[in-house]
Amino acid sequence: MPPTVRDLGIPIKGVSWARLHPGATADGRASLLTSMSQNNGGLFVCDINLETGHCAQFPVHDRVNSTFSTASFRSLLTGILYIASGWDGHLHRFDANHPERGLEDLGRIHDLPGDVAPLGIGESPDGTLWIGSYPGARLTKYDPTTGQFTHFGNKDDVDNYLYPLAGDDGSVAGIVKFGRPHLLIFDPRTGEHREAGPCVTDASDKTQFLKFFKGSDRRLYLDSHAGKFRVDGMNLAPVDELPPPLPGVHATYKHAYQAPLEMPGGWTAHFLDDNINGAGTPRNVLLTNRDPLVPSRRLHLDWIGGGSNLHLITVGPVGDLCGSSYMPNRLFRSSLGGAEISDLGEHTFAGGEAYSSAVLDGKLYLASYPESRLSVYDPAQPLQFGVGPADNPRDLGRLDAIGFRPNVLLTTPDGRLWMGSSPDYGLYGGPLAWFDPKSGAKKSHRVAVPDLSPASGLYLPALHQIFLGLSIEPGTGMPVKPERLHGAFALWDPVKDELVWTGDLGLDDLACVVSLAPAADGLVYALIGRGDHILTAGAPEIRPRLALIDPAKRAVVASAWLPEDFGPLSWHGYHSLRVGPGGVVYGATGYCVFRIQPGTCDVERVWQLDQPKKRAGTVWLTASSPNVIDVVGPIVGHQFYFATGWRLRALALPA
Repeated sequence: MPPTVRDLGIPIKGVSWARLHPGATADGRASLLTSMSQNNGGLFVCDINLETGHCAQFPVHDRVNSTFSTASFRSLLTGILYIASGWDGHLHRFDANHPERGLEDLGRIHDLPGDVAPLGIGESPDGTLWIGSYPGARLTKYDPTTGQFTHFGNKDDVDNYLYPLAGDDGSVAGIVKFGRPHLLIFDPRTGEHREAGPCVTDASDKTQFLKFFKGSDRRLYLDSHAGKFRVDGMNLAPVDELPPPLPGVHATYKHAYQAPLEMPGGWTAHFLDDNINGAGTPRNVLLTNRDPLVPSRRLHLDWIGGGSNLHLITVGPVGDLCGSSYMPNRLFRSSLGGAEISDLGEHTFAGGEAYSSAVLDGKLYLASYPESRLSVYDPAQPLQFGVGPADNPRDLGRLDAIGFRPNVLLTTPDGRLWMGSSPDYGLYGGPLAWFDPKSGAKKSHRVAVPDLSPASGLYLPALHQIFLGLSIEPGTGMPVKPERLHGAFALWDPVKDELVWTGDLGLDDLACVVSLAPAADGLVYALIGRGDHILTAGAPEIRPRLALIDPAKRAVVASAWLPEDFGPLSWHGYHSLRVGPGGVVYGATGYCVFRIQPGTCDVERVWQLDQPKKRAGTVWLTASSPNVIDVVGPIVGHQFYFATGWRLRALALPA
């Protein structure tokens, strides 16, 4: 009888990219809309009753692909709310004057294939919309009167992110991020562009900055480390003073409006919840009035969520399951059988997702994107999120200013935590840092190995060293450097706090070392592969494989490519090797769970989905399977835990 899979439940039902959109209806009434994103059910819009907080909820048409409202803007001319969705790249419209039309799908923004994440929307005085998108820093014009999109193509040969704005004088410009942030000015008739003004030459130098915005005079301005400027036609003109930002306009320097727009009657609206960047379960809105004699009012929103994708599953300090979800980054706890599942709320100010975890002294430590922030949860203490010594969970902050995606978190016998990360946007080479929870001491090494980032790690008791698997993963927004397409291994001495050795162990075509697991006799299994996020950055595809390594001898005992019908690594492949009963090591791809014959790299298929399909020349795709393995969790007893999207699941392993 084949192994059986059980659904344990949906731990988190939060939202991300939540935005309040104040405005007015055609008859002059105050109107407050909110847009929210979710994995299960897609993005939606709520028309909020300003007396009761009741949400009339309008789902997106395509509830499978239109999930993230990565760009949203309520027109200052018409009051219509426009939402551009990722990763399907569609434009949507909601008109509060005609709610019976629902959330209308206006079509795909680009005529090119592939995933698209719209980033910003600007509006010209005639109602024309200007949309910037990833990848390729693409610019598109949309005419609401005709419903036509005009594609102006890629605007940068290296960077991928474009955030446009339009001035009332007819000017159009946008900030390009993240490798070398700079300003582009566009000819609105032809889409031709030129770079203007200063740029950021070193993304790690935080004294360099560009802040591009639309001012209260409805012109476009650039504040920068090199001066203040106004966009004049196709040029930049220096100015002595900058006007305040115009309320109700998309901000290019944050994922929200520059300033809240005042509704009729003098009302403004703010979320009261401590949601990070619009991620969480924002339900409390404060209405305030410009007239200090008019009392403020609180609204409780009754929107209904469907489910948030999980991103990390581990065994907690008391033997149950713990983990976090993906935008919003919320902590959950579950009994092993799934009878009790609790959303424990926020555990960090990093609104993305937890990448790695470790248990130390009865507490669960989590490392999260963005900023590789460290947080700690003590299951023995009451819940009260914050940053103080008595708070639980508690955000402990960053260990350095470079780490962004913390793929590695482990402990050493001296009571320290070690974190390895890929770097911030626009940078190459990720740091290795340590933290002592008892003393608060910490130290970070800018890079463990130049141009590489820690992707996996394991403390080796016999050697008293840390064994690292390294990846070519750069900071988001950067292309992979063609001269460094191979990963590596490294040994680090935690006592001397220094690199002992690094190399490829003679393995040709060494991809990224994404997972490590201990084997008998001091040996280590390594899973080596290249996830979709690195393939789309330009690296060639390399089939996943296993290696059995003797770290003491710095030698490969055995290696073998995974069978092709196992499929590729699921997303990034991190933490895909797990130790099961009797010390036997198991592994997983997005389509298969396999068992490794001890002492060899021979594998036995334990559970297999339908054959995956391959998109020619690029990446693997599922055959729309409802069972794909998105997150590999721990093995407890004979139960292999994993997640499919928002569902927490368990596979019964054969004895």
